[in-house]
Amino acid sequence: MPAARVSLSPEDFIRTRLALAPLPFRPDISLYRPTPGSGLNAWLAEQGRAGVPPYWAYAWAGGAALALYLRDHPELVSGRTVLDFGAGSGLAGIAAAKAGAGRVTALEPDPLGQAAARLNAEANGVELSIGTELPKTDIVLAGDVFYTAEVAARTLPVLSQAAERGATVLIGDPFRRDLPLDHLELLAEYRVPDMGSGAPVRAGIFALRP
Repeated sequence: MPAARVSLSPEDFIRTRLALAPLPFRPDISLYRPTPGSGLNAWLAEQGRAGVPPYWAYAWAGGAALALYLRDHPELVSGRTVLDFGAGSGLAGIAAAKAGAGRVTALEPDPLGQAAARLNAEANGVELSIGTELPKTDIVLAGDVFYTAEVAARTLPVLSQAAERGATVLIGDPFRRDLPLDHLELLAEYRVPDMGSGAPVRAGIFALRP
């Protein structure tokens, strides 16, 4: 009788089946990302996650833009407490840590995203505290958190509350349809890849008005 197949844990799958490689737009940061041979979809199906997009396995355009903005303006986070809101891979939080942030928390409710953020931080020699609740913080980084109207309706009040408490809220987004532009001030623009695509897209960095 053949032995029962044992599914890899999220940590083991990421370490052994995804490829750790530098990002083309920030080669000082490496992330675990899938390749055609990773078997990501099959593994997700084993986890009961068939059809659920593995957002944590890629660098999204908004997070990529935030990583570039912090490279260009490290003084914004140097020595300060930073929250990577909806962290996914942890890219924005890792960029903040590399820019000299005092403490970085990755807010990520999905256990797969938590595993990815933790391993990516370890691979880059920085520390992220993984959290599931919104702490008081100096800076909030929010990449790609307005990708549907439903998500935007949940996200905007939470980020607005953080801004009202005195946090500087920086948003990275490739000008998606549900981005609440009437609440935002455009600070910078970048051309970056999105979700593993090689074709660059226009993405903005915005400050959320309190």
